Amino acid sequence: MTKANNKWILIALFISVFTIGTSEYVIMGILPVIATDLSITIPTAGLLVTGYALGVAIGSPLVTAMTSQNS
Repeated sequence: MTKANNKWILIALFISVFTIGTSEYVIMGILPVIATDLSITIPTAGLLVTGYALGVAIGSPLVTAMTSQNS
């Protein structure tokens, strides 16, 4: 790999980490709005955060395993 390729890989990684990190924190700020909109309690709406976290925790290793290259 050339240094130019490494630069673009690092930029893509940075953008991905920023996006995932931001999406994890934004939901907490709008949780009351979501609960009101769905006519449920805030703790019940908080399960959305749990569901997202489980999806990331289970999905990330699977995607990594499926897209990794054996050297």
